[in-house]
Amino acid sequence: MRKSVVVAASALFLALAPSGPAQAARCGNNAAGFPAWLESFKREAVAAGISRATVESALGGMTYNRKVIRLDRNQKSFKLSFEKFLARRAPPSTIAIGKRRLKQHWVILDRVERKFGVQKEVIVSIWGLESGFGSFTGNIPIFSSLSALAYDCRRSAFFTNELMSALKIADKGYMRVRDMKGAWAGEIGQTQFLASSYLRFAVDYDGDGRPNLIRSPADVFASTANFLRQHGWQRGGDWSPGSRNYAVLRDWNRAEVYRKTIAYFASQLRQ
Repeated sequence: MRKSVVVAASALFLALAPSGPAQAARCGNNAAGFPAWLESFKREAVAAGISRATVESALGGMTYNRKVIRLDRNQKSFKLSFEKFLARRAPPSTIAIGKRRLKQHWVILDRVERKFGVQKEVIVSIWGLESGFGSFTGNIPIFSSLSALAYDCRRSAFFTNELMSALKIADKGYMRVRDMKGAWAGEIGQTQFLASSYLRFAVDYDGDGRPNLIRSPADVFASTANFLRQHGWQRGGDWSPGSRNYAVLRDWNRAEVYRKTIAYFASQLRQ
């Protein structure tokens, strides 16, 4: 965003989520109402089936994160021209690293491509853009980010769903609360999955019993491919602008400049 961002990117890649039970709590545009909102949300999370222990571990003592709200209001990179965005996010030096990573992980990437039908160059392109090939996945506690954004009125419904999804990830034992750190918008792992996408599309490809999108390249590659396949990726098809697969990339990130960069990066890797 970083994040991958590389960071700001993934907050845009899904449509508004369906309303969840916690949306009865009142949103707010400053810190004043956050404590009351948080207590209301915690009760509703427990009522929705999340264990009280998980809720308290994730949200106990939480305070309003003003920095996250400022970052949410200041997403400027997607307003750049394609040329400027490309120069910033996928210059020749980054593409060169991508070619080395493609060779380094060729065997597992080839297996993933054969299973899911998503070309390895596309996976590595996304990996590079989202986290610098796993070099920086974000260091902001997910629950701090998501609680602030769920309370904030600008996109409360969307992030309330993400906060509830993050609690489910912890409650199911997929990740420990203390390990759940990522980008300012709550994205998790080396290709920056939102929590709701983590629940739906993450794959345990290395066979250790749970998907780990922070530390397992195999799980990262397979999960990214699974996301695209489930959104309609055409096996072996073209990904250039105007193609069916290029349209699928909109479900990854809604910013046109970001999708064009994925496609360009992947094409350079194929060369």
